[in-house]
Amino acid sequence: MGFECQQCGECCSHLGLVHIIRKDLGNFHFIVYNQYTSDETEVTVDPDKHDLFLDQSIFTKLPEACPFFRHVPSSEMAYCTVHLTRPEICQDFSCWRLLILNHTGRRIGRVMFRRSLVTDDAFLTRVWEECIDPITETDVTVWDKEVVRILTQAGYLVRQ
Repeated sequence: MGFECQQCGECCSHLGLVHIIRKDLGNFHFIVYNQYTSDETEVTVDPDKHDLFLDQSIFTKLPEACPFFRHVPSSEMAYCTVHLTRPEICQDFSCWRLLILNHTGRRIGRVMFRRSLVTDDAFLTRVWEECIDPITETDVTVWDKEVVRILTQAGYLVRQ
């Protein structure tokens, strides 16, 4: 299974440090400037997200958020309001190598691309330290399969 966004919003919470609105072209059309690459991209707020985009309250809680990021507290879902025309860097992004879910399907951890674990779960941390950290396999595919096997055996669901 390929990367599937879980709409947590973690990736966009600080992208206001990267993407800035260079120009408002009107009618929900904008030029976005990437401060790292100097790329400019024309984006359009998705038609079904106009009202969501107009709500600027997210910036009170997350002042560094991407200018097009919105979070709906009632659903705990995050949205890119320019998803259909988002910049290429956003299209190419995936925030995990392996996604780790508990038995109810709730995300409790993720393995990042350099084989590092991100979690607050004590049991998962212990499994990682005792069973996965010692693996010295250099072949990425073999390593991933072994990690999935170990985590599955420990009762976790893993998405690749």
